Amino acid sequence: MDVILNPQSDRFSNDKVAIEELYEKCLALASNLWWSWTPEVQHLFRDLDAVRFRQLDHNPIALLKEFTPDRLFERANEMVLFSRINQAYRRLKEYMADRQTWASTNAGVLGAKPVAYFSAEFGIHESLPIYSGGLGVLSGDHVKSASSLGIPLVAIGLFYSHGYFHQQLNELGYQEEKYCETDVNLLPIKPALCPKGEPITVTIETRTGNLLAKVWKIQVGRVRLFLLDTNVEGNRPEDRHLTSRLYGGDERTRIRQELILGVGGVKALQMLGITPGVYHLNEGHSAFGPLEVIRQTMQEDGLTFDDALREVAMKSVFTTHTPVPAGHDRFSQELVEEHLGPLRDQLGLTVEQFMSLGRIDPDNYHETFCMTVIGLKLSRTANAVSQLHGHVSRRMWAHLWPWRVESEIPIGHITNGVHSQSWLAEQMRTLYDRLFPPNWMARVGEPETWKGIYGVDPGELWETHNSLKTIMFSFIRRRFLSQCRRRGESDATLEQARTILDPGILTIGFARRFATYKRANLIFSDLDRISAILNDPHRPIQIVFSGKSHPKDEGGKAYIQKIAQLRNDSRFADRVVFIEDYDINVCRHLVQGVDVWLNNPRRPLEASGTSGEKVVLNGGLNLSILDGWWAEAYDGCNGFAIGKGSSHVSAEITDQRDAELLYQVLENEVAPMYYNRDQDGLPREWIKRMVNSIGTLAWRFSSDRMVMDYARTCYVPAAGGLSCGMEHP
Repeated sequence: MDVILNPQSDRFSNDKVAIEELYEKCLALASNLWWSWTPEVQHLFRDLDAVRFRQLDHNPIALLKEFTPDRLFERANEMVLFSRINQAYRRLKEYMADRQTWASTNAGVLGAKPVAYFSAEFGIHESLPIYSGGLGVLSGDHVKSASSLGIPLVAIGLFYSHGYFHQQLNELGYQEEKYCETDVNLLPIKPALCPKGEPITVTIETRTGNLLAKVWKIQVGRVRLFLLDTNVEGNRPEDRHLTSRLYGGDERTRIRQELILGVGGVKALQMLGITPGVYHLNEGHSAFGPLEVIRQTMQEDGLTFDDALREVAMKSVFTTHTPVPAGHDRFSQELVEEHLGPLRDQLGLTVEQFMSLGRIDPDNYHETFCMTVIGLKLSRTANAVSQLHGHVSRRMWAHLWPWRVESEIPIGHITNGVHSQSWLAEQMRTLYDRLFPPNWMARVGEPETWKGIYGVDPGELWETHNSLKTIMFSFIRRRFLSQCRRRGESDATLEQARTILDPGILTIGFARRFATYKRANLIFSDLDRISAILNDPHRPIQIVFSGKSHPKDEGGKAYIQKIAQLRNDSRFADRVVFIEDYDINVCRHLVQGVDVWLNNPRRPLEASGTSGEKVVLNGGLNLSILDGWWAEAYDGCNGFAIGKGSSHVSAEITDQRDAELLYQVLENEVAPMYYNRDQDGLPREWIKRMVNSIGTLAWRFSSDRMVMDYARTCYVPAAGGLSCGMEHP
């Protein structure tokens, strides 16, 4: 029964029933993260209390805790929300029940053989802090698109009660880390239940005792996300904190986390009564998982290890995400034996046989155990995350297949994409609604959907972009002012913070993980040169930075400190700002409002990168080294390139050369094009490039296209028991 619009109506004999029903409907909407990419539901919660909703990290569960059912009913009546709540609730029910999806036509075999998608982190929304950066956001976007496309997929990760750290810069600009306990009562999370309706606890044997993990469930649209949590009775005190922090601790902590994710994740699926047809290992963190599947297969079917390995590898997909050596976890024989010894015994392998699974050279007893190597060996299908990354990965891991030439190494590529509905600004979506076919959001991964952008009115597109830019500046000033107040800065500084940056000036954004290879400081290689560029009286430029460095990465922290301290240099005080505590919310504001997104990694170390793909959706232009996704995206008319895709053997010379090329493209292309206005005040050539960017890139780099590629080339063949052209090393 729907709530009556007028709560005082005499048609309604029991107000308490209506009050409880309204609260339950709002709770149902808040409990499925479908709301996080559905604007009308977000508006509902915002209209209940906009200030508190923002203060609570846009968390509707936390917001509802602020209301009693009676007060919620009163507020809904005040804001005339009854019909909107009913409509949103019906939409959710219809979405969950719909079986006429892309997958029902194109991936029907998965209906009986779902995909199990393993990842160490999931960036779904800022209110669920179980992610650190790009890998997690990519995993979150993958899950959202799987939901929208109807791919039968379950996701497996870890529950980090402290999440990743909150970042604060001290008075010297040095990054400090702060960890906060997450209250599960304020999350859309419930204990996962076995088929008998009972909560489950996973047990993982090690040589030094058992590890226990309970399992949580979160609903992300049609996809169930299961998270393992070691904070349970029965674990030793240090083990109860194993899953508390993302990417924290030493190597022993890391291998135990990865044991829980991989082996524990597979055990959890078995206890939940889920039998996957495909195992997708997103990075090497979960690569122990197939070993547990092999063990179960040997036990159930009586197969030898080698035969079971072939069976399991046939339905396993492995995605590698980094060409940076430090990004591939390696463990000593002692750590491996301590944690995998009991499983090794059940597999019937000697210590050296087991260690050889994680070694490039099986006979090199001095080589450590590499998670990427075992991921490649236990999967029949392997892929990199961009075309260039595919070339780099084949070269990087060629020694696993010494009998093959590099071009035939069985590592393909599926270029990463982003979830359009999550990253597209509402103002742009309204504009697209008038230009694109009906129900176009269901077909964002198809090129025909975006052809309508070529008919856009240039003035309307420019006006829409500038409105988003204004919203971004309001957000930046509010955040920056808060930072200054926390540090107890002077009244003069606070006054400056209220007016920092100028919406009329060309604005560049640089926001991502502050790893040294991403070279956040490249643009400041020559302070005099960049000062002249930023302070050009006719064509000024300003830059917004944000991002975290890993707590142990002192080089990355030094980059942050150098940029933050530029506030003390009069040449940059009004031209450069650093926003603390980068997260999905900060990212959303920046990618929707900047004019230009800067990316200048040391080629070819950027596997893909996705932040610039989010900018495309909102009309911003990319200025990037030809690395990762941009190497296959740039066509000369849809953004700007730094250099021609070459690198010197000397990193120092490469950095010097790339800095000079960056300055040249800013001086000779970016700034002149932005400030070249016609009699109507429009930068016609710039707008034309915006249109070309949207028309050529938005569909290609959507996560819908990405997940469709995974379904066609990996999931369906694996679930059907077909070889995907990969050869076991």
